[in-house]
This record gives sequence, structure tokens and C-alpha cells, in this order.
Amino acid sequence: MNIANSSSVNAAVSSASNSTPGTVGNAASLLVLRKALDTQESGAAALLAALPQAPALATEGSLGRNVNTYA
Repeated sequence: MNIANSSSVNAAVSSASNSTPGTVGNAASLLVLRKALDTQESGAAALLAALPQAPALATEGSLGRNVNTYA
């Protein structure tokens, strides 16, 4: 899930950087931006959790102890 190029994120960033500090619009823009970043963070964490574990290294025998390659 990539929302980095989302129009709502771009609008929130531009309005947050262009408005004067302390306004209600600025607070709302920052809230939307934080929500979008939290959504992207949870999506990235889910993708990382879905990755398969790397095979374990060999601990005995003569094969796979010095160079352990896998496809």
C-alpha cells in the first residue's frame, strides 16, 4: 500500500506547509497527514510481517556450513 503519491497526502502536506501556524485548518491538515502516515506505517509493517523467514544455516555436516546459498 503506497500512499506517498496520493492526492490527499499531497494536499495535506501543501496546506500544512502553506498555512499560518495555529489555525484550525493547519491542525486539520496535520491530523489528516498523521492519519495517512499511520496507515502507510501499518501497511508496511503488514508487508514485512508477511515475508517468509530465511532458511536456517547448517549446523552440522560438511555441506552448507561455510557457504550457504539459496534461491
